Amino acid sequence: MNSALDGLRVLDLTQVMAGPFCSMLLCDMGADVIKVEPPAGDSTRRMPGGVGSDSPSFNAVNRGKRGIVVDLKQPAGREAVQRLAAVSDVLVENYRPGVLEKFGLDYAALSRRHPRLVYASISGYGQTGPSAGKGGFDLVAQGVSGLMSVTGEAGRPPVKAGIPVTDLGAALFAVAGILSALLARARTGRGQLVDTSLVDAGVALSVWEATQYFSGRGVPEPLGSAHRMNAPYQALRCADGYLTIGAANDRTFRRLCEALGHPEWADDPEYRDDTHRIRNREALAARIEAVLETRPRSHWLELLDARGVPCGPINDYAEVMADPHVRARELVVETDHPTLGRIPTLGTPIKLSETPLAPGRPAPRLGQHTDEVLVDAGYGAEEIAELRRAGAVA
Repeated sequence: MNSALDGLRVLDLTQVMAGPFCSMLLCDMGADVIKVEPPAGDSTRRMPGGVGSDSPSFNAVNRGKRGIVVDLKQPAGREAVQRLAAVSDVLVENYRPGVLEKFGLDYAALSRRHPRLVYASISGYGQTGPSAGKGGFDLVAQGVSGLMSVTGEAGRPPVKAGIPVTDLGAALFAVAGILSALLARARTGRGQLVDTSLVDAGVALSVWEATQYFSGRGVPEPLGSAHRMNAPYQALRCADGYLTIGAANDRTFRRLCEALGHPEWADDPEYRDDTHRIRNREALAARIEAVLETRPRSHWLELLDARGVPCGPINDYAEVMADPHVRARELVVETDHPTLGRIPTLGTPIKLSETPLAPGRPAPRLGQHTDEVLVDAGYGAEEIAELRRAGAVA
Protein backbone atom coordinates (compact mmCIF):
# COMPACT_ATOMS: atom_id res chain seq x y z
CA MET A 1 0.00 0.00 0.00
CA ASN A 2 1.08 3.57 -0.65
CA SER A 3 2.20 5.74 2.24
CA ALA A 4 0.42 8.96 3.13
CA LEU A 5 3.36 11.19 2.13
CA ASP A 6 4.63 9.25 -0.88
CA GLY A 7 6.43 11.57 -3.29
CA LEU A 8 7.13 14.23 -0.65
CA ARG A 9 10.78 15.19 -0.16
CA VAL A 10 11.97 16.65 3.16
CA LEU A 11 15.37 18.27 3.65
CA ASP A 12 16.37 17.72 7.28
CA LEU A 13 18.89 20.24 8.65
CA THR A 14 18.37 19.25 12.28
CA GLN A 15 20.29 17.62 15.09
CA VAL A 16 19.74 15.93 18.45
CA MET A 17 16.02 15.58 19.38
CA ALA A 18 13.22 18.01 18.45
CA GLY A 19 14.03 18.48 14.77
CA PRO A 20 15.05 14.87 14.06
CA PHE A 21 11.91 13.55 15.80
CA CYS A 22 9.75 15.85 13.67
CA SER A 23 11.35 14.78 10.39
CA MET A 24 11.35 11.11 11.46
CA LEU A 25 7.58 11.19 11.88
CA LEU A 26 7.28 12.57 8.35
CA CYS A 27 9.60 9.78 7.21
CA ASP A 28 7.43 7.17 8.93
CA MET A 29 4.49 8.63 6.99
CA GLY A 30 6.30 7.94 3.73
CA ALA A 31 8.25 11.12 2.97
CA ASP A 32 11.74 10.85 1.50
CA VAL A 33 13.74 12.54 4.26
CA ILE A 34 17.32 13.63 3.51
CA LYS A 35 19.30 13.99 6.73
CA VAL A 36 22.05 16.60 6.26
CA GLU A 37 24.90 16.22 8.77
CA PRO A 38 28.13 18.11 9.35
CA PRO A 39 31.40 16.19 8.81
CA ALA A 40 31.50 15.21 12.51
CA GLY A 41 27.95 13.88 12.32
CA ASP A 42 24.94 14.50 14.54
CA SER A 43 26.07 14.55 18.18
CA THR A 44 23.65 11.73 19.04
CA ARG A 45 25.91 9.39 17.04
CA ARG A 46 28.36 9.64 19.96
CA MET A 47 25.87 8.86 22.71
CA PRO A 48 26.36 5.70 24.85
CA GLY A 49 25.99 2.27 23.26
CA GLY A 50 27.37 3.29 19.89
CA VAL A 51 29.56 1.37 17.47
CA GLY A 52 31.82 3.70 15.51
CA SER A 53 29.65 6.53 14.21
CA ASP A 54 26.37 4.67 14.79
CA SER A 55 24.40 4.59 18.02
CA PRO A 56 20.98 3.45 19.24
CA SER A 57 20.20 7.06 20.18
CA PHE A 58 20.82 8.30 16.64
CA ASN A 59 18.78 5.43 15.22
CA ALA A 60 15.91 6.23 17.60
CA VAL A 61 15.14 9.59 15.97
CA ASN A 62 16.55 9.18 12.44
CA ARG A 63 15.20 5.85 11.22
CA GLY A 64 14.35 5.49 7.57
CA LYS A 65 16.10 8.67 6.41
CA ARG A 66 18.74 9.03 3.71
CA GLY A 67 21.99 10.52 4.97
CA ILE A 68 24.35 13.05 3.41
CA VAL A 69 27.37 14.87 4.87
CA VAL A 70 27.73 18.55 3.91
CA ASP A 71 30.09 21.16 5.34
CA LEU A 72 28.09 24.39 5.51
CA LYS A 73 31.27 26.34 6.19
CA GLN A 74 32.26 25.68 2.57
CA PRO A 75 30.58 27.83 -0.12
CA ALA A 76 30.15 24.76 -2.32
CA GLY A 77 28.48 22.96 0.60
CA ARG A 78 26.01 25.78 1.05
CA GLU A 79 25.28 25.77 -2.67
CA ALA A 80 24.63 22.02 -2.48
CA VAL A 81 22.02 22.56 0.24
CA GLN A 82 20.43 25.35 -1.79
CA ARG A 83 20.15 23.01 -4.77
CA LEU A 84 18.70 20.28 -2.56
CA ALA A 85 16.15 22.74 -1.16
CA ALA A 86 15.13 23.62 -4.71
CA VAL A 87 14.04 20.01 -5.30
CA SER A 88 12.43 19.53 -1.87
CA ASP A 89 8.91 20.17 -0.62
CA VAL A 90 9.79 20.77 3.03
CA LEU A 91 12.87 21.95 4.89
CA VAL A 92 13.15 21.41 8.66
CA GLU A 93 15.86 23.15 10.70
CA ASN A 94 16.57 23.69 14.40
CA TYR A 95 19.47 26.13 14.37
CA ARG A 96 19.48 29.19 16.60
CA PRO A 97 17.61 32.03 14.81
CA GLY A 98 19.93 33.96 12.50
CA VAL A 99 22.53 31.22 11.95
CA LEU A 100 21.19 29.95 8.62
CA GLU A 101 20.65 33.52 7.43
CA LYS A 102 24.43 33.95 7.46
CA PHE A 103 24.67 30.96 5.12
CA GLY A 104 21.92 32.14 2.77
CA LEU A 105 19.76 29.22 3.89
CA ASP A 106 17.06 31.10 5.78
CA TYR A 107 13.39 31.09 4.78
CA ALA A 108 13.51 34.49 3.07
CA ALA A 109 16.43 33.50 0.84
CA LEU A 110 15.24 30.02 -0.08
CA SER A 111 11.59 30.97 -0.62
CA ARG A 112 12.65 33.53 -3.24
CA ARG A 113 14.21 30.71 -5.25
CA HIS A 114 11.57 28.14 -4.38
CA PRO A 115 8.23 29.76 -3.40
CA ARG A 116 6.52 26.37 -2.92
CA LEU A 117 8.92 25.40 -0.12
CA VAL A 118 7.43 24.76 3.33
CA TYR A 119 10.15 25.83 5.75
CA ALA A 120 9.85 24.68 9.37
CA SER A 121 11.99 26.23 12.10
CA ILE A 122 12.15 24.67 15.57
CA SER A 123 14.14 26.69 18.10
CA GLY A 124 14.41 27.28 21.81
CA TYR A 125 12.27 30.43 21.96
CA GLY A 126 10.91 30.96 18.43
CA GLN A 127 11.84 33.32 15.61
CA THR A 128 10.36 36.43 17.26
CA GLY A 129 10.30 38.02 20.71
CA PRO A 130 13.00 39.40 23.03
CA SER A 131 14.45 35.95 23.81
CA ALA A 132 14.52 34.70 20.21
CA GLY A 133 18.32 34.81 19.98
CA LYS A 134 18.87 32.52 22.95
CA GLY A 135 19.81 28.89 22.54
CA GLY A 136 17.36 26.38 23.95
CA PHE A 137 17.47 22.99 25.61
CA ASP A 138 14.57 20.93 26.92
CA LEU A 139 15.64 21.40 30.56
CA VAL A 140 15.81 25.18 30.17
CA ALA A 141 12.50 25.32 28.30
CA GLN A 142 10.77 23.25 30.97
CA GLY A 143 11.89 25.83 33.52
CA VAL A 144 11.03 28.91 31.45
CA SER A 145 7.61 27.58 30.41
CA GLY A 146 6.54 26.80 33.98
CA LEU A 147 6.50 23.02 33.66
CA MET A 148 9.12 22.51 36.35
CA SER A 149 7.16 24.67 38.79
CA VAL A 150 4.27 22.17 38.74
CA THR A 151 6.26 18.94 38.52
CA GLY A 152 7.17 16.93 41.61
CA GLU A 153 5.95 17.07 45.19
CA ALA A 154 4.97 20.21 47.09
CA GLY A 155 7.80 21.57 49.21
CA ARG A 156 10.48 19.61 47.36
CA PRO A 157 13.14 20.97 44.93
CA PRO A 158 11.94 21.49 41.34
CA VAL A 159 12.27 18.56 38.97
CA LYS A 160 11.79 18.25 35.24
CA ALA A 161 9.36 15.89 33.57
CA GLY A 162 10.89 12.46 33.09
CA ILE A 163 10.84 12.74 29.29
CA PRO A 164 12.02 15.69 27.13
CA VAL A 165 8.46 16.93 26.83
CA THR A 166 9.22 20.35 25.28
CA ASP A 167 11.54 18.80 22.68
CA LEU A 168 8.95 16.21 21.71
CA GLY A 169 6.06 18.66 22.01
CA ALA A 170 7.76 21.14 19.67
CA ALA A 171 8.37 18.31 17.21
CA LEU A 172 4.71 17.33 17.22
CA PHE A 173 3.53 20.93 16.82
CA ALA A 174 5.98 21.32 13.91
CA VAL A 175 4.57 18.21 12.21
CA ALA A 176 1.04 19.62 12.57
CA GLY A 177 2.21 22.95 11.16
CA ILE A 178 4.00 21.32 8.22
CA LEU A 179 1.01 19.19 7.26
CA SER A 180 -1.26 22.24 7.53
CA ALA A 181 1.11 24.27 5.35
CA LEU A 182 1.16 21.49 2.74
CA LEU A 183 -2.63 21.48 2.62
CA ALA A 184 -2.63 25.27 2.21
CA ARG A 185 -0.01 24.99 -0.56
CA ALA A 186 -2.30 22.59 -2.44
CA ARG A 187 -4.83 25.44 -2.60
CA THR A 188 -2.56 28.45 -3.06
CA GLY A 189 0.54 27.04 -4.73
CA ARG A 190 2.78 28.75 -2.14
CA GLY A 191 4.77 27.43 0.78
CA GLN A 192 5.22 29.27 4.05
CA LEU A 193 7.27 29.48 7.25
CA VAL A 194 6.30 27.20 10.13
CA ASP A 195 7.70 28.59 13.38
CA THR A 196 7.49 26.81 16.75
CA SER A 197 9.74 26.38 19.75
CA LEU A 198 10.45 24.41 22.89
CA VAL A 199 9.13 27.21 25.12
CA ASP A 200 6.02 27.52 22.92
CA ALA A 201 5.39 23.81 23.40
CA GLY A 202 5.81 23.94 27.17
CA VAL A 203 3.39 26.85 27.51
CA ALA A 204 0.89 25.42 25.02
CA LEU A 205 0.77 22.07 26.83
CA SER A 206 -0.01 23.78 30.16
CA VAL A 207 -3.75 23.63 29.54
CA TRP A 208 -5.06 22.92 33.06
CA GLU A 209 -2.38 25.04 34.70
CA ALA A 210 -3.24 28.07 32.57
CA THR A 211 -6.93 27.47 33.25
CA GLN A 212 -6.34 27.53 37.00
CA TYR A 213 -4.36 30.75 36.77
CA PHE A 214 -6.66 32.53 34.29
CA SER A 215 -9.74 31.69 36.35
CA GLY A 216 -8.32 33.47 39.39
CA ARG A 217 -7.63 30.40 41.47
CA GLY A 218 -4.01 31.24 42.10
CA VAL A 219 -0.63 30.24 40.71
CA PRO A 220 -0.54 26.49 39.99
CA GLU A 221 1.52 24.47 42.44
CA PRO A 222 3.16 21.02 42.22
CA LEU A 223 0.77 18.21 43.12
CA GLY A 224 2.92 15.11 42.66
CA SER A 225 0.85 12.65 40.65
CA ALA A 226 -2.48 14.33 41.46
CA HIS A 227 -4.67 16.16 38.94
CA ARG A 228 -5.56 19.79 39.53
CA MET A 229 -9.07 19.48 38.05
CA ASN A 230 -10.17 16.02 39.28
CA ALA A 231 -9.92 13.90 42.42
CA PRO A 232 -9.15 11.17 43.16
CA TYR A 233 -6.87 11.03 40.13
CA GLN A 234 -3.36 10.05 41.22
CA ALA A 235 -0.97 7.32 42.34
CA LEU A 236 -2.02 5.62 45.57
CA ARG A 237 -0.22 3.17 47.85
CA CYS A 238 -1.25 -0.48 48.19
CA ALA A 239 0.22 -3.15 50.47
CA ASP A 240 3.04 -3.95 48.04
CA GLY A 241 3.46 -0.83 45.88
CA TYR A 242 1.48 1.77 43.98
CA LEU A 243 -1.30 1.88 41.44
CA THR A 244 -3.07 4.73 39.68
CA ILE A 245 -6.77 5.49 40.00
CA GLY A 246 -8.65 7.92 37.80
CA ALA A 247 -12.10 8.46 39.32
CA ALA A 248 -12.62 11.62 37.30
CA ASN A 249 -16.39 12.10 37.68
CA ASP A 250 -19.17 11.55 40.21
CA ARG A 251 -20.35 8.29 38.68
CA THR A 252 -16.89 6.72 38.68
CA PHE A 253 -16.19 8.00 42.20
CA ARG A 254 -19.32 6.25 43.47
CA ARG A 255 -18.17 2.99 41.86
CA LEU A 256 -14.77 3.41 43.52
CA CYS A 257 -16.34 3.95 46.92
CA GLU A 258 -18.47 0.83 46.51
CA ALA A 259 -15.44 -1.23 45.45
CA LEU A 260 -13.54 -0.07 48.51
CA GLY A 261 -16.43 -1.01 50.79
CA HIS A 262 -17.32 2.59 51.68
CA PRO A 263 -20.34 3.62 49.57
CA GLU A 264 -21.12 6.31 52.16
CA TRP A 265 -18.12 8.37 50.99
CA ALA A 266 -19.96 9.25 47.79
CA ASP A 267 -22.63 11.04 49.84
CA ASP A 268 -20.23 12.79 52.21
CA PRO A 269 -20.66 16.58 51.79
CA GLU A 270 -16.86 16.95 51.62
CA TYR A 271 -16.67 14.63 48.57
CA ARG A 272 -20.05 15.12 46.89
CA ASP A 273 -18.61 16.65 43.69
CA ASP A 274 -15.30 17.41 42.02
CA THR A 275 -15.05 20.89 43.51
CA HIS A 276 -15.25 19.48 47.05
CA ARG A 277 -13.07 16.45 46.29
CA ILE A 278 -10.32 18.68 44.94
CA ARG A 279 -10.61 20.95 47.97
CA ASN A 280 -10.24 17.90 50.26
CA ARG A 281 -7.89 15.94 48.00
CA GLU A 282 -5.30 15.03 50.63
CA ALA A 283 -7.79 13.78 53.20
CA LEU A 284 -9.59 11.75 50.54
CA ALA A 285 -6.35 10.18 49.32
CA ALA A 286 -5.45 9.25 52.89
CA ARG A 287 -8.81 7.50 53.37
CA ILE A 288 -8.44 5.57 50.12
CA GLU A 289 -4.86 4.53 50.89
CA ALA A 290 -5.89 3.28 54.34
CA VAL A 291 -8.10 0.75 52.54
CA LEU A 292 -5.73 -0.03 49.67
CA GLU A 293 -2.86 -0.79 52.05
CA THR A 294 -4.75 -3.79 53.41
CA ARG A 295 -4.36 -5.81 50.18
CA PRO A 296 -1.78 -6.22 47.39
CA ARG A 297 -1.90 -4.25 44.17
CA SER A 298 -2.99 -7.23 42.07
CA HIS A 299 -6.13 -7.62 44.18
CA TRP A 300 -7.18 -4.02 43.73
CA LEU A 301 -6.39 -3.89 40.01
CA GLU A 302 -8.60 -6.93 39.40
CA LEU A 303 -11.41 -5.62 41.59
CA LEU A 304 -11.37 -2.07 40.20
CA ASP A 305 -11.21 -3.30 36.61
CA ALA A 306 -14.25 -5.47 37.28
CA ARG A 307 -16.13 -2.47 38.72
CA GLY A 308 -15.27 -0.22 35.78
CA VAL A 309 -12.96 2.10 37.72
CA PRO A 310 -10.06 3.33 35.53
CA CYS A 311 -6.84 2.13 37.12
CA GLY A 312 -3.46 0.70 36.25
CA PRO A 313 -0.05 -0.38 37.50
CA ILE A 314 2.98 1.92 37.48
CA ASN A 315 5.31 0.02 35.17
CA ASP A 316 9.03 0.43 34.78
CA TYR A 317 10.34 0.35 31.21
CA ALA A 318 11.26 -3.33 31.35
CA GLU A 319 7.61 -4.04 32.15
CA VAL A 320 6.40 -1.60 29.49
CA MET A 321 8.42 -3.19 26.70
CA ALA A 322 7.22 -6.68 27.70
CA ASP A 323 3.57 -5.65 28.09
CA PRO A 324 1.35 -7.81 25.82
CA HIS A 325 -0.80 -4.81 24.90
CA VAL A 326 2.23 -2.68 23.98
CA ARG A 327 3.49 -5.56 21.83
CA ALA A 328 0.09 -6.10 20.23
CA ARG A 329 -0.04 -2.42 19.28
CA GLU A 330 3.39 -2.81 17.61
CA LEU A 331 4.89 -0.09 19.78
CA VAL A 332 8.10 -2.12 19.86
CA VAL A 333 9.59 -3.16 16.52
CA GLU A 334 12.82 -4.87 15.48
CA THR A 335 15.24 -3.15 13.11
CA ASP A 336 18.14 -4.74 11.24
CA HIS A 337 20.99 -2.23 11.34
CA PRO A 338 24.18 -2.85 9.31
CA THR A 339 26.42 -1.82 12.22
CA LEU A 340 24.38 -2.31 15.39
CA GLY A 341 22.80 -5.58 14.32
CA ARG A 342 19.21 -6.44 15.12
CA ILE A 343 17.96 -3.86 17.60
CA PRO A 344 14.58 -3.14 19.18
CA THR A 345 13.20 0.34 18.71
CA LEU A 346 9.91 2.14 19.28
CA GLY A 347 7.10 1.68 16.80
CA THR A 348 4.61 4.36 15.83
CA PRO A 349 1.51 5.41 17.79
CA ILE A 350 -0.15 6.61 14.55
CA LYS A 351 -2.29 3.91 12.97
CA LEU A 352 -3.63 4.65 9.47
CA SER A 353 -5.89 2.03 7.92
CA GLU A 354 -5.19 2.80 4.24
CA THR A 355 -1.67 4.28 4.33
CA PRO A 356 0.11 2.64 7.30
CA LEU A 357 3.33 4.08 8.64
CA ALA A 358 6.67 2.26 8.29
CA PRO A 359 8.77 2.75 11.46
CA GLY A 360 11.05 -0.27 11.18
CA ARG A 361 13.79 0.97 8.84
CA PRO A 362 17.30 1.75 10.11
CA ALA A 363 18.88 5.18 10.30
CA PRO A 364 21.56 6.00 7.69
CA ARG A 365 25.25 5.51 8.29
CA LEU A 366 27.22 8.76 8.29
CA GLY A 367 27.16 10.09 4.70
CA GLN A 368 25.70 6.83 3.39
CA HIS A 369 23.61 8.40 0.62
CA THR A 370 25.69 11.46 -0.24
CA ASP A 371 26.26 10.59 -3.90
CA GLU A 372 22.74 9.42 -4.72
CA VAL A 373 21.17 12.46 -3.06
CA LEU A 374 23.44 14.82 -5.00
CA VAL A 375 22.56 13.03 -8.23
CA ASP A 376 18.87 13.58 -7.38
CA ALA A 377 19.66 17.30 -7.09
CA GLY A 378 21.16 17.34 -10.59
CA TYR A 379 24.87 16.96 -9.83
CA GLY A 380 27.05 15.03 -12.25
CA ALA A 381 29.87 12.66 -11.33
CA GLU A 382 32.60 15.24 -11.96
CA GLU A 383 30.81 17.87 -9.89
CA ILE A 384 30.44 15.41 -6.99
CA ALA A 385 34.13 14.50 -7.22
CA GLU A 386 35.03 18.20 -7.08
CA LEU A 387 32.81 18.70 -4.02
CA ARG A 388 34.64 15.84 -2.32
CA ARG A 389 38.06 17.25 -3.21
CA ALA A 390 37.02 20.60 -1.76
CA GLY A 391 35.78 18.96 1.44
CA ALA A 392 32.28 20.35 0.88
CA VAL A 393 30.67 16.90 1.08
CA ALA A 394 31.71 13.52 2.43
